[in-house]
Amino acid sequence: MVKVLIADDHAQVRAGVRALLADSEGICTVGAACDGQEAWELAAELQPDVVVIDLAMPILDGVEATRRIVRTCPRTRVLVLTAFRDRERIARALAAGATGCLFKDDAPEAIVAAVRSAAEETA
Repeated sequence: MVKVLIADDHAQVRAGVRALLADSEGICTVGAACDGQEAWELAAELQPDVVVIDLAMPILDGVEATRRIVRTCPRTRVLVLTAFRDRERIARALAAGATGCLFKDDAPEAIVAAVRSAAEETA
């Protein structure tokens, strides 16, 4: 079972990703965070296989949260899920340790596939 933590400051996005993953065999959501600080703390506590994280969040942005998550939880993979297509911002997230980047308008199947692919890296 792939354990996923969802981090986004919009409740609708968290609920949508949670519902999408709930319909996917072999994937379960173990937690949800509404800011980067909470994402980092929950990742340390729950040790998920994958964190799906937004870039623009309060307290800690997604880049800094990613940096802290990969340092604290070396087996956890981080996937950025963002509306931003700013190459510089995405490059900073990847440099911080994100495994990949998805866009909020990507097909639902692409998000599920990315979560599965990222989880395979931890196996």
